[in-house]
Amino acid sequence: MKTRVLFKRPESLKEAYFHYCPGCGHSVVHRLIAEVTDEMGARERMLSVAPVGCAVFAYDYFNFDCMEAPHGRTPAVATGLKRVHPDHLVFSYQGDGDLAAIGTGEILHCSNRGENITVIFVNNGIYGMTGGQMAPTTLLEQKSTTTREGRDAGKAGYPLNITEILALTEGSAFLARGAVNTPKNIRLAKKYIRKAFDVQERKLGFSLVEILSACPVNWRLSPAESNRRIAEVVTRQYPLGIIKDTVTENKE
Repeated sequence: MKTRVLFKRPESLKEAYFHYCPGCGHSVVHRLIAEVTDEMGARERMLSVAPVGCAVFAYDYFNFDCMEAPHGRTPAVATGLKRVHPDHLVFSYQGDGDLAAIGTGEILHCSNRGENITVIFVNNGIYGMTGGQMAPTTLLEQKSTTTREGRDAGKAGYPLNITEILALTEGSAFLARGAVNTPKNIRLAKKYIRKAFDVQERKLGFSLVEILSACPVNWRLSPAESNRRIAEVVTRQYPLGIIKDTVTENKE
């Protein structure tokens, strides 16, 4: 009887158990990056920069070179790596606290300079590692350890649509927002990641893929409820789709 392999671990992932909480999207995003890396034949020239945050141990899972960066400084380290190794593919892997709070200035200027790197921006709308505090992307009325009654715009401002802000910079070439809450959205997120790396491969400028992910522990919901929340609530503030694509526009 002949057998057919339908599923296997990507070569770009080590044989290691993820430490992430049940229902967290980081493990899914890691796999998508690894699959794209394998499909591009880029494992030997892939360089990643991990942040301070839940994905701080990314080097335990990716089977390619990975560096650590101080909180919020991930784009700066990735910029340095890319300028030293221009023929490598370089990406930073960042959460919403790392990218949209302490690292706002870093990511804005990195995009504006058109640095030829790719950013994978995992947005779960809360500080997951440090205790569930409000993040820049926390939704209005969302409860956290620092917004006990829910986020109030009068006290804490509004959720930050950072990807749309980056779209205003001249150096940004490809920006998209996906999610990992359903099989359909997972496949779409993978397409966006592949497109972002293709843009970098062709030296066309800055690329970023924002990925909406669940944090069941700090949202105080089950994994299934968290995925429904992304579909029914989170995407109202952060709609899925391609936000900027100068590559396609230039072809037209």
